[in-house]
Amino acid sequence: MPTIHRTSTTEMDVTSIRLERELKEHLKALAGSQGYQALIRDILWNYVQQKAGAAPARLSRDDIRASFEAIAQQPETCALTGQPIQSQAAMWLGLTHQGDLVPLSHNSLAN
Repeated sequence: MPTIHRTSTTEMDVTSIRLERELKEHLKALAGSQGYQALIRDILWNYVQQKAGAAPARLSRDDIRASFEAIAQQPETCALTGQPIQSQAAMWLGLTHQGDLVPLSHNSLAN
């Protein structure tokens, strides 16, 4: 998940949250050099945007490590181009480096 820079940390409110040790260790491992607090902010922003119906941040081709053909079962939006993908249309599913499957339009992976 790419880091979305919204504001400097000096302008953020400090909030305390209790996490299980195992969850915190998993988050640290997933975050790598990004840092687990930045990862938590990204996860929360993605959740808020999804619930608000906002378009998710677009990915780049470098974020996709594998792809395979699929058929859209509902309307989707290409994670690379933002193009709509109609229900029952041929599409790709892209596997990101973070293990997420994202919808991709057929022409989004063309050179």
